[in-house]
Amino acid sequence: MEIKRIISGGQTGADRAALDVAIRLGIPHGGWVPKGRRAEDGRITDRYHLKEMPSGHYWKRTQQNVLDAEGTLILSHGKLKGGSALTLKLARKHRRTCLHVNLDQLSVAEGARQIRSWIKAQAITVLNVAGPRASEAPQIYREATATLVKALADTPERTNQENSLDG
Repeated sequence: MEIKRIISGGQTGADRAALDVAIRLGIPHGGWVPKGRRAEDGRITDRYHLKEMPSGHYWKRTQQNVLDAEGTLILSHGKLKGGSALTLKLARKHRRTCLHVNLDQLSVAEGARQIRSWIKAQAITVLNVAGPRASEAPQIYREATATLVKALADTPERTNQENSLDG
């Protein structure tokens, strides 16, 4: 099973890492963002193919992304809190499959293996990625990027595509 689309809420940190990995690997991306394309670093650039909600409430875009995906992956350092905890709660409420990968407990390789196994077992093609914003977890962007690249690029199709992009 291969991921056909990655979605996220566009916030700094894990959300933005997912969108950048999608662009890097040539995977279509999207998702819902609050009205005004709001994020903690200002307006989310149009580089990301995201749709605005009619509301500026973050929880509404979180819920819509959970509903639009076949599965939600939450990447964090430690226990979930704030928007990440809400994402898990909404996934459970709407009976959507959800995987929490705690990067404090797993290496990049172990996290990537867990993600690949979960995607395959759940037959996920549309993946929602969530996690803390950069101000709450300064290392999350870098570690989420590394984990997602390893999880999603380690397929023959994507590896060949990455090699052709390198030169």
